[in-house]
Parts: sequence; structure tokens; C-alpha cells
Amino acid sequence: MTAPRSVTILGATGSVGRSTLDLIARHPEAYRVIALTANRDVAGLAEAARRVGASRAVVADSAALPALREALQGSGIAAEGGEEAVLAAAGSGADWTMAAIVGTAGLRPTMAALRGGRTVALANKESLVSAGALMTEAAKASGATLLPVDSEHNAVFQCFEAERPQAVRRIILTASGGPFRTRSLEEMRGMTPAQAVAHPNWSMGAKISVDSATLMNKGLELIEAYHLFPLEADAFDVVIHPQSVIHSLVEYVDGSVLAQLGAPDMRIPIAYTLAWPERMATPCERLDLVRIGSLAFEAPDLTRFPALGLARDALREGGAAPAILNAANEIAVASFLEGSIGFLDIASISAETLRCCTPPSPASVEEVLEIDREARAVADGVKRRYMR
Repeated sequence: MTAPRSVTILGATGSVGRSTLDLIARHPEAYRVIALTANRDVAGLAEAARRVGASRAVVADSAALPALREALQGSGIAAEGGEEAVLAAAGSGADWTMAAIVGTAGLRPTMAALRGGRTVALANKESLVSAGALMTEAAKASGATLLPVDSEHNAVFQCFEAERPQAVRRIILTASGGPFRTRSLEEMRGMTPAQAVAHPNWSMGAKISVDSATLMNKGLELIEAYHLFPLEADAFDVVIHPQSVIHSLVEYVDGSVLAQLGAPDMRIPIAYTLAWPERMATPCERLDLVRIGSLAFEAPDLTRFPALGLARDALREGGAAPAILNAANEIAVASFLEGSIGFLDIASISAETLRCCTPPSPASVEEVLEIDREARAVADGVKRRYMR
């Protein structure tokens, strides 16, 4: 009998973390949970840790540690708190680590997991966007296996011939187009946070839902894909596919195009990485092409959705530009969700911040984080001119 695979989940109470826990709970004999981490959701973390029998639970916000200890009292599960405790959990030597901490807060923990030299399932796109070269170098140095969890990159991974990348002509990421796909610029000007997070196909957190509405999410995924697959920057394209059935396509030099299809359920790509190189059963809806009937495709409109163009420009510029764009976008999206700026202001603030910041290329994680802090400060100043 095969020994259970040891698992750590960084960001266990977010949407990806909860989906991962759901799969593990369905196959308890196959996985042994070493550690779960969360920011400050004590109730969610404690419930999850008890449900899967985790060895330890960690809150990044040390102020929440007393409440976590109380919630886990009598369980035998160790309760820890603070950034260093999260880093220790990330580097605890699990066979498989889910890196699902949202934003640049996940950068250092993801690097700690990669340095451990095991398998890291990456759901934190901001890490690759901000520090892609550093992360892929860390994985290469330690021998770690980096598996993409985003549905688009996971789809590419399933179709891409890694041994013969020269046979690949193009990678095409699909985008649903979000809730405002058919809206005019004037209509989008008045859209509310509630409307922006109402994604037509996927169930996601608020920030990533807004990114999907602006198409920034797809732009960041272009940058992420560039670091995951060894092709030139211009070999990555985006096509709008409203049904979210085809998750990405790989075009080969002979004209063949391979695509991965599936229901829009994040448990499918998560399961692929959790069981890799095998496959595991999931409770996800089976794809019924007859019921779907037809699949539609459109070119992205960069006039209505300029964020995608900004990301492509940042990818071509390289250096610190992707980290600056990511930081500025996070500041702008947070302000939009608070109701202090308009929907169209998100891309404008990101563009202005990119023009204002010109730091050198980062050579370490610390330099990436410094660029991130500087860009956030600049974006915070820029956004004040847009505040209502």
C-alpha cells in the first residue's frame, strides 16, 4: 500500500484552499495534512484543521493566535502565529504544498516551499508575476516541481510537450470576458463592486473576480505563462471564450491545436496537481457538449479592457514592470471594492503608476518586496486624484 502523501496548504481558508480541502477530505487515506495556514480566519482554519486532522494550524496575524489556541483546545493540533511561523510551515518538507496565499503576501512562503525541493502547486499568480525569474531559478536549484493550478495554465500544462518546446508555435489562454464582456465603456463607468464580482461562470474571491471583470487577470496570466513555459513573449495570446469550457489551447508548428476542456470548477485543476502524475476522481460536473451545443470565441477589445494591453506591455518591458503593475492593480482594486474609485479608474491608476516607477530589475525577493512597497505608495498617491 502506498504511504499517504504529506500536504501543506498555504491559504487554507480561501476559495482554492477550501476546494483543496474538499478533495482531500474525499480521499483521507491518500493524504496526511502537515500544516494549514490562514491570515486571520480563526474559525475557518480551526474547523478545517479538525476536519482533516492537520498536525498544525498557523495564522499569519499573530494577534489572532490566542483565539486559534482556544478554538483548537483539546484537539492535539499545534496552533502557531506570525509571519515566521507561516514560513516555517511552508518549508516544513511536505511532499506537496498548495501555494494559495493571495497577493504578494504569498511570495516569501511560496519561495520557502520551492526551496524545500518538493512539489509546489501554484495558485498564487502574483508570485510569478512579480518574481517569475527568481521563483523558477529557485525551483531549478532545489529540484522542486512547480505545478500550475490556475485553470488556464493547468490546461496548457496538460497539452504542452515539455520535452519538445520547439514544436510549439503558440499558447492561447482563454478568458470568459467577465461580467462586463458586452458592456460599453460608458456603461462600465458606473458599474458597482457587487456587479463586478458577479462572475458569470466561476466562483472566486472578490479581488480575482474584479481582475476578471477588467481582464487584468488574463494579463497577469500572460506574464505567469511566460515564466512557466519556455516560449518568447509574443507566442502567448488571449481569446475570449464566454462558455469557459475550453481552458487553454496549445498550437503546434504543424498546425495541430490541442485543447483541455472541462466544467468551470477549480477542483478539476487542483485535483490534477494533487494526484500528479496520476489522476484522481472528483465530484465535479461532467462535461456535456451536446447540452452546451456551441462554443464561441471573440478577440479581446483593448479599448474597453485596456488592462490586458498594460500587462502585455509590462511583459515585453520585463524587469520590475510586472511587479509594479501587480502592486498598482492591487491598490486600485482594493479602492474600487471600497467604493472610493470607479471601475474604469482601476486601469488608469495602474497605467499612471507604471509610468511613474522606474526601479531596476530585482535580484532578490527582498528587492521585489521593496519594489512592491514603492509601487503601492505611488499608486496610493495616484488614486487620490480619482477618489470620489
